[in-house]
Amino acid sequence: MLGRVTCFAEGMQLWKLAASCGALMLTAGAGATIEDDLSSVLPFGPRVTGSAANEQARSYFEAQFRAMGYTTRRDVFTYPRFDDLGSDVRLGTRTLTGRALEGSTGGAVTGRIVRIPGVGTAENFRAVNVQGGVAVVQRGQLPFLDKVKNALAAGAAGVIVVNTEAKELQGRLGERVPLPALAVTSVAGAALQEGQQVSLNVRVRDGEVQGVNVVAFKSGLIRPDILFGGHMDSVFRAPGANDNLSGTVAVLDLARRAVNTPLAARSYFVLFDGEEDGLRGSRKFVQDNPGVVQNLKAMFNFDMVGVDASPLNVSGEARLVELARQTAQLSGSARDQGGSDQVPFAQAGVPTLFFHRGLDVNYHQPSDTLADPQLIRATVDAALTTADAALTPVPASR
Repeated sequence: MLGRVTCFAEGMQLWKLAASCGALMLTAGAGATIEDDLSSVLPFGPRVTGSAANEQARSYFEAQFRAMGYTTRRDVFTYPRFDDLGSDVRLGTRTLTGRALEGSTGGAVTGRIVRIPGVGTAENFRAVNVQGGVAVVQRGQLPFLDKVKNALAAGAAGVIVVNTEAKELQGRLGERVPLPALAVTSVAGAALQEGQQVSLNVRVRDGEVQGVNVVAFKSGLIRPDILFGGHMDSVFRAPGANDNLSGTVAVLDLARRAVNTPLAARSYFVLFDGEEDGLRGSRKFVQDNPGVVQNLKAMFNFDMVGVDASPLNVSGEARLVELARQTAQLSGSARDQGGSDQVPFAQAGVPTLFFHRGLDVNYHQPSDTLADPQLIRATVDAALTTADAALTPVPASR
């Protein structure tokens, strides 16, 4: 067991990934804490499905569950995915990084910058001569697909879509277009001036990726009453402290807190993979485990619960929302809010409850390095209280 490492940002109660937190925590089982989990997993880096960091995190969480006496299993699945392998645009000696638009063709193109007026309509492209050049067009109003198709029709050799803010943009075309297409931040876009010679390098790969869900449960349990879930993967370049290490750690802490209680013998604890690629892991779980799904009285999902962008909120099935209001004093809505891993369960008829604290400013960014252990702990408190109420039989009326 390696020594415990703590590194709180000065003057803050938020857990922050820093260089001094490079040591891996292997504190195991019920004696470990939320702080231990955060400091152990964050240094692995972005946990993109199929990556080494994703596997390192999974191995850590499996070890934690097993040390507490839970049985674990891996549910493996595959799906097609478009990957950016490191795309950029080079302007002299300067390199500006970006993200290929999903559906773009890879390739290297050299040409002059042509700034497209407006938002990239066909009429906007007709107003300039972009033949053989690299079109630079602003994000907004039109779908990415329309902008790129208009660039292709106008004879552009490549296209760069500039975000409206200084954040990385991850966009989808929705279909394959035979043109290198890159998205850049507003800061990078401002550096691309009319007539400059640039080299546009779009490096992409279409292929199969392997996802792996982790399922933890007490030995012999095949028909759980409740499932606690959260996705373990993060997006490219984002360490994913809040999205969604916070939710993953909440599920693990629920297992810790429940381990010597009757709740443990009624629960599955599931860490889903591939959520960021379209709820792949949760959809596969629902598809492959009909007996489990049909028996569930509730599914609780945890996503982004480590930063108080807004107070802890729940949404989902009306009865569960009302129980959370009454027993844990949470605000909530009976209308499901959020496209996270509760969705496939709700679609299968399972009563669901989604725990969420809103989208913080670091959402899907390299700066997603903050998660507050106390907020995660408070989320677990609320979930345990609500679960107890949800699983308590309602007395028969006389």
